[in-house]
Amino acid sequence: MDFLLTEDQELTRRTVREFAEKVIAPRSRELDQKQEFPLDIMKKLGEMGMLGIFFPQEYGGSGLGYRDYALIIEELARVDASIGLSVAAHNSLCSNHIFIAGTEEQKRRYLVPLAHGEKIGAWSLTEPTAGSDASGTRSTAARAGDGWALNGSKTFATHGSVCDVAVVFAVTDKSKGKHGISAFILEKGMTGFRPGRKEDKMGCRASDTAELVMQDCRVGPSQLLGREGEGFIDALRVLDGGRIGIGALAVGIAQGAFEQAIAYAKRREQFGQPIASFQAVQWMLADSAVEIDAARLLVQRAAFLRETGGEFGMAASMAKLFASEVAVRVADRAVQIHGGYGYVKDYPVERFYRDAKIATIGEGTSEIQRLVIARHLIGRAREQAP
Repeated sequence: MDFLLTEDQELTRRTVREFAEKVIAPRSRELDQKQEFPLDIMKKLGEMGMLGIFFPQEYGGSGLGYRDYALIIEELARVDASIGLSVAAHNSLCSNHIFIAGTEEQKRRYLVPLAHGEKIGAWSLTEPTAGSDASGTRSTAARAGDGWALNGSKTFATHGSVCDVAVVFAVTDKSKGKHGISAFILEKGMTGFRPGRKEDKMGCRASDTAELVMQDCRVGPSQLLGREGEGFIDALRVLDGGRIGIGALAVGIAQGAFEQAIAYAKRREQFGQPIASFQAVQWMLADSAVEIDAARLLVQRAAFLRETGGEFGMAASMAKLFASEVAVRVADRAVQIHGGYGYVKDYPVERFYRDAKIATIGEGTSEIQRLVIARHLIGRAREQAP
């Protein structure tokens, strides 16, 4: 693994950073306060190829790798975690599930406009009674002619109230457990399919999160995504890659908060000198710098394994677990360094602090990541046993 960016990757980083600082940053506070989904910004990112990052060009994608993907999400989250989260979810969840499990016709019909940013995608596995235990899905898809009738509701769907296309999960055969859950592609305007309540969130407020409701939503066989009964199994594959994106999101949040803390510490004076000269502040900055670098390397390792065909599941969970908890710690230190000013909305660290927490929850909580890592370790030990 090469730790240096290629010329193309460096160009990508600079391009995204310039866009984020010039276009996104001036609007971040207002978007956060209004909980306003920035569709115009998302469209521009689509035109830049940021909504189909790792998909082949034949499906409208940019044909980049997962290391590029992690770099892009980090640069966006460094300025605005809401937009970083939306771009990550759009790429790695809805679009990626269609890419992984979809038919050629489904890829042409849905993935191409999603990758171009012409349509916004949602992906919804979670339900009010099925969070970490996603196999407890209660939404149903009953046979109706040659298709299905879907009933149920989903919660915490990123882009739930603004999506044009949504991948949802429903039980098609209760007797088969996790092998009885199927995935379906639904479209805005379908009879019986609508957004529900929009969530009023603590952080990442400009990234739309809402319920999705299905009431006798009838779909034909062309809307089944993947094999019947294998939707949940495909979802686990999708989540493995998605955790790389959340890890990168966390690194970006941490980096943004860290940079704000350094800048403030250098200009804020107390007792006749900048607070950056005080050992207590220096140690907080030093700890943050070390943890951010370590988190970034874990994310890049997972991305490297993913794009080179290696076993990346445990690496992705490790990266997501460590980076998300680093983001919370670094944002907390940044607020502390700002003192009372860190507690008011005039300073971005207040927003970074609120935004950071979602990384420890979304796409598998920290507790679930520890379980995933432990199962990999135990399984590896069994294989190596004499």
